[in-house]
Amino acid sequence: MAKDTGGIPPYFNIDPDIALSELAPPTDTPGFADIAGACARGRADLASRGMDDEGRKSLRLFSTWEITRYLIPVAQAHFRRVLKQHPDLPQGQSETEGGAKWFTLDEVLRLRAFFGAQGSKAKNYLPYRPEGLPAKLVAVANFKGGVGKTSTAAHLAMSAALDGYKVLVIDLDSQGSMTSIFGGRVEDEWSTAFPLLARHYGEHLRAENQRRVAQGEAPQPLDEALSAALEMSARDVIQSTHWPNIDLIGAQLNLYWAEFQIPVWRMAARSWKLWDALTDRLEADGVLNDYDLVFIDTPPALGYLTINGLAAADILLVPLGASFLEFDSTGRFFDMLHSTFASIEEGENTAARALGRPETRFEWDAVRAVITRFDSAQQGELSGLMQAYLGQTLSPHRQDFTALIGQAGEQVSGIYEADYRDFNRETYARGRETFDETYAAFKRLLLGIWRRDERAAQEAADRGAAQRKQAV
Repeated sequence: MAKDTGGIPPYFNIDPDIALSELAPPTDTPGFADIAGACARGRADLASRGMDDEGRKSLRLFSTWEITRYLIPVAQAHFRRVLKQHPDLPQGQSETEGGAKWFTLDEVLRLRAFFGAQGSKAKNYLPYRPEGLPAKLVAVANFKGGVGKTSTAAHLAMSAALDGYKVLVIDLDSQGSMTSIFGGRVEDEWSTAFPLLARHYGEHLRAENQRRVAQGEAPQPLDEALSAALEMSARDVIQSTHWPNIDLIGAQLNLYWAEFQIPVWRMAARSWKLWDALTDRLEADGVLNDYDLVFIDTPPALGYLTINGLAAADILLVPLGASFLEFDSTGRFFDMLHSTFASIEEGENTAARALGRPETRFEWDAVRAVITRFDSAQQGELSGLMQAYLGQTLSPHRQDFTALIGQAGEQVSGIYEADYRDFNRETYARGRETFDETYAAFKRLLLGIWRRDERAAQEAADRGAAQRKQAV
């Protein structure tokens, strides 16, 4: 209950002696370690909730109702008939005699594959994915914190996994929030994306040394860290999660060291294209052939890790709130993106033009800003103004704030990991609706891009066939 101050503002009549009695001793440098330790203990406590006896997160089960409503487009009665007719298919488990059947997500994926092969061709049992094309990389970025960047990336990854896609999540934020959501275990920077960046630089330096030796110059030494990185691949740092079709490259505090190490490497080898490091390693290690989608969660700053994530991305998503300050900040973020990548292009292309080499040009399949934590009663007018100025760049879908968001945050989990029995069916359905719509808007964007790529590939193949025919 608030103290009655007789209508006087609470900042009047504060007694200095009472204020002094409430004051803690001054904080010194070791005090930060004490505070960090307390946060670490609390974080471990919160993160451990929902874990099994071995300290690992587990994904909840999915009921027949949920499967037929959200995951596989088939009537419940037909779903049950198919299971009865095919006893070799997953049959689920009942918590009570004759009760509802519950399935693991891995079982759901097997059932979806069966319906995709045997079911009606008029239904989309399996998600659209062109053959012969690599995974699409999606970076979620904004240098303003608190805009829902990590939660947006996590929920899109979970939505895509529930839709049947194979997903890789890359956490480039040394705070490691995405890693916590997916229950990742990261001991040090050697279990993060850091060794991929180090290997890319090490390979460049090794090639540069071969040139130096050929010209009679002394090679630059490869230190112990670079030598170790040269023995690693992306698969060494990819870990499975409690989602059967989501894998993770995690992050932890030591990953921030890359922000200091990368410029040192760049100064030692000015010809090293640091912005290509993540892309090149994922491609070279064949990772982009193993997944359908790669979601990259970037730090809330435009540093070297973020530049790598943005340069690797095919699709850039920028979450923001419907407020003047966030709109203003996001505009400055896009201005910084322009300055950064224009500077890289100009620096590279000055030399490329002089040497007659192809010029560097960055391009993204699509860029979309997404309004998160939306309150239609308070923010409708401002969001409409933002839409008028940003046009197609701003997604027309606004992601509402719901009670489910708060619960998921408290449990260090995603909306789709919440059990609807903790609410009731309709409350759960309303709560997840805004996230389903967010994914629908993203999927519409993704499928349009994939279709464009598919047609371009077919047209290129047709031109090649025509040229070969003419040559004959």
